Amino acid sequence: MNIIDTAIPDVKILEPKVFGDERGFFLETFREDWFRESVADVTFVQDNHSKSAQGILRGLHYQTEQTQGKLVRVTQGEVYDVAVDMRKNSPTFGHHIGVLLNSDNKRQLWVPAGFAHGFYVTSESAEFVYKCTDYYAPQFEQSVIWSDPALNIEWPLVDGKAPLLSAKDQAGLLLANAPAL
Repeated sequence: MNIIDTAIPDVKILEPKVFGDERGFFLETFREDWFRESVADVTFVQDNHSKSAQGILRGLHYQTEQTQGKLVRVTQGEVYDVAVDMRKNSPTFGHHIGVLLNSDNKRQLWVPAGFAHGFYVTSESAEFVYKCTDYYAPQFEQSVIWSDPALNIEWPLVDGKAPLLSAKDQAGLLLANAPAL
């Protein structure tokens, strides 16, 4: 697996080695010993899988307790995936990384604990899978509004239309009002 550094040193893009021929392909998506040695010394405790239609934006979510690191990838379709540093003592607090993840490039994004995370579906639909370093704890969940001008995220909105959001995400906080970690 190839590690691609980002502008936020703790966030990594992982590019797998894909072995393919006329029958299809094979790739290794996770190997604990390699991940611990090369990316982060963490333990994953929960795997999640979601499917969303084009124009859906999920996020930007994080937990103030039971913070979750996430290793994310797309198995069908394409998303624009975003990680926002919520660690108040970090030199990159409030900065973000955005990357296209799709079933063709097979890239993964490592989003460490302490980051808000979200994605926007650019394809007709997308299936999104991710490993978490702690359990989902809705009582500690926060949401930063996707359109916060302080973040200045350049979401690749399909036809320039506003994304479809859950009620929770519509009520997301501005970064300035969101609890930092």
